[in-house]
Amino acid sequence: MKETPEAASGREDAALDQEHVFGTLLQMITGHQVAQIVRTAAALSIPDHVAAGARTAGEVAERASTHPATTYRLMRACASIGLLAYEGHGRFVTTPMGELLREGVPGSLRDTTLHLAGYSTWVSWAHLPDAVREGRTQVYKALGMDQFTYFSQHPEEGDAFASSGSSMSEVVAAEAVGMLDLSGVSTAVDVGGANGRLVLGLMRANPALHGVVLDLPHVTVAAARAAEDLGFSDRFSVREGDFFDEVPTADLYLLKWILHDWDDEACVRLLRNCRAAARPGARALVFEIVLGEVGTPDFGAVVDMNMLSVTDGGRERHLHEYDALFAAGGWRRVSARPTRSPLWIMELEAA
Repeated sequence: MKETPEAASGREDAALDQEHVFGTLLQMITGHQVAQIVRTAAALSIPDHVAAGARTAGEVAERASTHPATTYRLMRACASIGLLAYEGHGRFVTTPMGELLREGVPGSLRDTTLHLAGYSTWVSWAHLPDAVREGRTQVYKALGMDQFTYFSQHPEEGDAFASSGSSMSEVVAAEAVGMLDLSGVSTAVDVGGANGRLVLGLMRANPALHGVVLDLPHVTVAAARAAEDLGFSDRFSVREGDFFDEVPTADLYLLKWILHDWDDEACVRLLRNCRAAARPGARALVFEIVLGEVGTPDFGAVVDMNMLSVTDGGRERHLHEYDALFAAGGWRRVSARPTRSPLWIMELEAA
């Protein structure tokens, strides 16, 4: 029997669908290769060198102290994934995406790249099957210690981790300024605030606001330096310490990407510490990814696997799970809204 045009068309469509599925899965399987291309471009400052006028692989290799032939191969790969554009005759230029890998540009993801595709994260992810089998992180098997201890012993990676959230801090600080009336707030504590970009952003918009960063000693130096650079030293201070022990008294507590690092018990302990130190009428702002519906494309669900890989008990959560933590910690959520970053802003008041 002769095949009908409709049957032939259906067979062709099925073949195209299968080709699409194959190609999509292959992209997923080789995703680690793309991540390491991006990390290497960032680590060697390839977009910075190109933006500064080094257009050929030879010129970039001279500035980056790399091998010319392999530098060309890397730049060719960068052009294939959109970090660079090829002009012909061996010359490259940066693209808008490549610009975001440059150091110091607004919204830069350079440090985020160096952290998320760096050694400590990379080697921990290699043990994900065992983490799922056993129901706990394998970071101790991968690093011989927890990741925060590793960062204290490897300052270069620790600095990348501390700086990785700076671009998002700027975004969420601007949106927090727009949603909150901070006229009655005299002191804001950035809990685990690292380089202080979040509280410094709020201070920029509120000249009377005094900012405090509470964090471990090896990361607070950058916060003090950033405040000095902005001319805020007279109303900025650093508290070195462990937020599980105590937090300073304040009118406003900022917790950006802190709760997702810890299990429920630790989160409640931290929230209770903030509540105990809070002045009457104090508020808290929690900045976290909020998980979406199961089965839909969800960046948070992927990040949750990172938390399983690199933290001891950390996880991403749904909104109702955060509400349970807040209630146990002595707070009540009064609002929640997404931002232009992957983070949501959740505003809390004392319960």
